[in-house]
Amino acid sequence: MQELIDLVSKKTGLSKEQSKMAVDVVLGFIKKKLPAPVAAQVDAVLGGKGDLGAAADMLGGLLGGKK
Repeated sequence: MQELIDLVSKKTGLSKEQSKMAVDVVLGFIKKKLPAPVAAQVDAVLGGKGDLGAAADMLGGLLGGKK
């Protein structure tokens, strides 16, 4: 998640604290809209423990992609 916070800070000029708040708000919003298993995959990927491919496959299935 730190990589995402750093990217937001770099692209927007916000402080690290402001960038972390922005990332937390956006991720919280997105995770509320996703089914629990997909939200859990997002958390795992951002924590460096998940399988990005599996999360993408799950999300693709939800959006009408490969199932």
